[in-house]
Amino acid sequence: MKAFKYIFATLLVLPAVMGSAQEIVSGLSFNEAVAREAARVAAIRKAGEAATREPVLLMLPFFDDFTTSGIYPDQQKWMDSKVFVNKDFPFFPVNMGAATFDALDSTGKVYSNADWVPFEADFLTSHPIRLDSVFDPVVRPLSPADSLYLSFFYQPQGYGRKPEPQDTLILEFSYLGDTTFVYYDTVLVPLNEILSSPLDTIYSGDTIWVPEGYGCNPELYKVSFTTYSWEDWVWLPCDSVMLPVTQWEKVWQVDGLSLQEFIQENNRYFVQVMIPVKDPKYFYKEFHFRFRNYATIANEVIPSFQGNDDQWNVDYIYLDYNRDRGDTTYKVLTFSQRAPSFLKNYQVIPYKQYLADPFNSMRQDFPMFIVNLDKPSETHDASYLYKVNEVDGDFSYWYDGGTCNLAPFYPGNRFQDTLSCREHAKPDVKSLFPLNFNKDTASFIIRHYISDSSDVNIIVDSAIYHQGFYNYYAYDDGTPEAGYGIENAGAMMAYRFTVSVPDTLYGVQMYFNRTLDNANQKPFDLMVWRDNNGKPGDVAYVMENQEPKWVDKGLYRFYPYIFEEPVVVSGIFYVGWMQYENGSLNIGFDANNNHAENIFYYAENQWYTSDRKGSLLIRPMVGSDLVLGEEELQAATTTGELHIFPNPARDYFRIDRQQLDANPGAVLTVHNLFGEKLFESSARTAQQIDVSSLAQGLYLVRLAGSEKVLTAKLLISK
Repeated sequence: MKAFKYIFATLLVLPAVMGSAQEIVSGLSFNEAVAREAARVAAIRKAGEAATREPVLLMLPFFDDFTTSGIYPDQQKWMDSKVFVNKDFPFFPVNMGAATFDALDSTGKVYSNADWVPFEADFLTSHPIRLDSVFDPVVRPLSPADSLYLSFFYQPQGYGRKPEPQDTLILEFSYLGDTTFVYYDTVLVPLNEILSSPLDTIYSGDTIWVPEGYGCNPELYKVSFTTYSWEDWVWLPCDSVMLPVTQWEKVWQVDGLSLQEFIQENNRYFVQVMIPVKDPKYFYKEFHFRFRNYATIANEVIPSFQGNDDQWNVDYIYLDYNRDRGDTTYKVLTFSQRAPSFLKNYQVIPYKQYLADPFNSMRQDFPMFIVNLDKPSETHDASYLYKVNEVDGDFSYWYDGGTCNLAPFYPGNRFQDTLSCREHAKPDVKSLFPLNFNKDTASFIIRHYISDSSDVNIIVDSAIYHQGFYNYYAYDDGTPEAGYGIENAGAMMAYRFTVSVPDTLYGVQMYFNRTLDNANQKPFDLMVWRDNNGKPGDVAYVMENQEPKWVDKGLYRFYPYIFEEPVVVSGIFYVGWMQYENGSLNIGFDANNNHAENIFYYAENQWYTSDRKGSLLIRPMVGSDLVLGEEELQAATTTGELHIFPNPARDYFRIDRQQLDANPGAVLTVHNLFGEKLFESSARTAQQIDVSSLAQGLYLVRLAGSEKVLTAKLLISK
């Protein structure tokens, strides 16, 4: 649809409906990652490939930091598959990964018994643990005198939804209660010991006792419902089996509150709890402990609110003896947050756009959150480095941050001072990614490592980031922690992006959450706006009467809405929607990457900047692989290779004369790999460039005109 056809209708409808537009961020009604894993496990079981496992009986110590299991808890340690093991919901965790308790079951759906009053939701139950004995260095009984403690870290909400006061997190210990009847023990008896002769027969309705000599209870008998003869054998009840019943006792509980309130109360992101195991009744062969949470969901008044809620994050669970209340530290160096993008504003940008302005596309440095979990007095000589490798390419380099005397995480549970350990906490981006103009896409693996240079026994931790240059822009990391929407009919949402050089916008990838009963499957117009002083301006394109759609194959797959007509964009542009009906469209919301300054919504006849911290899972697709019209060909700026010689150079280099003459108004600049401009000249005077003062190394030469940007890599060799 042409933009001008849309403007008149917009003017008619907006004043009537937009007076009370309201932003909504709601919990997920469906966890796609959990659902996918549940389907995979179910398929294995159905195919008969799952091996029958004997019950797991564990010995001390028990420890789990949730870094080695997948989406479900480690099945060698835990009996349940209800909690979600992830790196997305915990806010500054002790290390990367935690177990998240919420209102979704093991298939990723809201619990069937979910209600607006508190209901039992997730469980995390250990396999039986031998608390009757110690086995190392010698076998001996275990008792309360051995100072047994269970410790763990917890946090409410994280990047998810806050638990209300009634949405509690509970820890329980098991013990053996009173004995009760469980079943009858039986013995197999030949009937020739019961019958007097081969001619005798036991008929249906006869009563049979076990003969003397089997040691059975003489009062137990079996009424026959089958006719037996002399040569038959029969199972008969021998004695009642009485066993103690496993009981559960609550030993700790915390009421729900917001993350902000939690941090204000405790001055830390996670709190560690120490629970002594003192009662002799817990010291038996098959002791269990378990966490569980109560949750609530909204009522049916607002369907978009009937999603995941009341999250708790639990991490670093440790049970062992010979501990005390002060045993709260660990000789560990670890990363607390995931590795970041090397791009300044985005997770992903098109390679063409990067090549057009590589220096402004890249960060100069980036944050790394490294934690020393040792005692308050124990600093460590931490060594940090990262390595960059091109996928299916030859480009690689590495950064050595050297060693740093890393202060401990305690007592305030805040991260190390970035000024005292800058090479680790805020390392430099040491190089641009390669400037290969023959490629449309590229990807790189960035691996980060931390270790103790003075102790070979300390744990070495690593973190990985996949840096991609594809045909779209992305502020988000591809995983939704919540859903975003605007509640009112006629509401508009616009998402701001910036291209370095004019390009073709040919569609938008969008990830809508699946909601309860598809409550968000509402019609909308997909829209593109041009910029008006930092806010959405003129409508550039409208694709009418769309609705949320999903890709069934793959995890977190975005649905591509392809335009009927490509749109030429330059500088700042916006993509978004106008919805027809009340209710949230529930677009995926990434709470880990905050770009709220680029999200706008229309209310009271003007655009407002969002106050919801996060990123939308909306990705505009750009590229010149489609057929371009004459208007776009005239408007588009092109990039290409600048011809310079000699290269490598020693004291000077020259520019191809034809390229200079073809770009008379262009500006020539020379930059180092940190983006610092070292030289600038107009094309008219840029014939022979003196570089005798520059150190040996790699530089970028750029000739930028109104219609073309030509770039070359210059190697100076002394």
